[in-house]
Amino acid sequence: MKVLVNAGPWLAVPPPGYGGIENVVATLVPALRERGVRIVLAAAGSSTLEVDELISVYDDGQFAELQKPYNQVMGIAHAHQARVAAELRARDDIDLVHDHVEVVGPSVLSALGGPPVLHTLHWDLRKHPAFYAAFPPSIAVNGVSESQLARAPDALRAASLGAVHLASPLAGRPAVAGQGEHLVVMGRICGLKGQHVAARICQKLGLPLVLAGPVSGRNSPAELDVVVQDPYHPLHSHPDVRYHLDQVARYLDGDLVRWVGAVGGEARDDLYASARAALFPIQWDEPGGTAVVEALALGVPPVGLRRGCLPEIIDHGRTGFLADSEEELAEWVLRVDELDPEECREEARRRFSPSVMAERYLELYEAVTARA
Repeated sequence: MKVLVNAGPWLAVPPPGYGGIENVVATLVPALRERGVRIVLAAAGSSTLEVDELISVYDDGQFAELQKPYNQVMGIAHAHQARVAAELRARDDIDLVHDHVEVVGPSVLSALGGPPVLHTLHWDLRKHPAFYAAFPPSIAVNGVSESQLARAPDALRAASLGAVHLASPLAGRPAVAGQGEHLVVMGRICGLKGQHVAARICQKLGLPLVLAGPVSGRNSPAELDVVVQDPYHPLHSHPDVRYHLDQVARYLDGDLVRWVGAVGGEARDDLYASARAALFPIQWDEPGGTAVVEALALGVPPVGLRRGCLPEIIDHGRTGFLADSEEELAEWVLRVDELDPEECREEARRRFSPSVMAERYLELYEAVTARA
């Protein structure tokens, strides 16, 4: 089977740091290729993932452009998708398209015809209600959690082949020596992730906390300071920047509660793996939970609010703790030492390894191609 995997033009695959969908693709593709699937990857030209072919419009990822006004960036996704469409029209050896590009992907592919399409939904399905209410019937979809699909419009649920939980290539990694005392929140600094709640709890309890992740694409305190000091900077009033300044910065003392910016590669894995626990005080219904799966894979017990996909991923009392309020979350944080890190790692190996995700997607590929 030859599959065109459409990752989009926003970040390289794998991404150098933050990157949700791109990390998912970078985890899935090697496991598919181990099973004999040939991969044509449509992504930024700077992608380094080993594939059979790479097609691109942009040499580098265009993620930073997303901060500009819509009328300046609206052509980026469409230029990328037009390149995908041209590739599909010019060849007849693609058996299936596995699309990960929000809205633009299925809207173009449904009008194009050609090979069957499986479109993976990575986001909050309450967005784009007009589009999803009349979702193209020729496009099959899958979600990344059952809770995500439960909130989908009827037309989208009717097109769905079910949920495929995300995976982590860290599943099976040996435990690190010398676990630290710090807790960690890993991910983009924004109101949905609730870093202010984690900071407030840890400051109150006297527990060290490390916040790791970018603020509106700014990867370090120095980069963010450029934005903050310039009132005319296009990101100066960005919601994520304002959230960081208004609700997170007050807790940052450089000692007990620290923001270290975006951390990538082995440094990120080491920071995560050496944590006492990972906190997920999410303020929305998280659809996929990549960071939760990564925590489990590294043997770092996750402690979070009972929202979105977290109850599907965390076995309360065995592989993590779930709370219904900030007060309860603080109580569970004090009990993280009751959880067995090896139990977390075993759960990740059993449920969230790349091989498990790849086998599930192969089942969906067969179903989609058979139906076509």
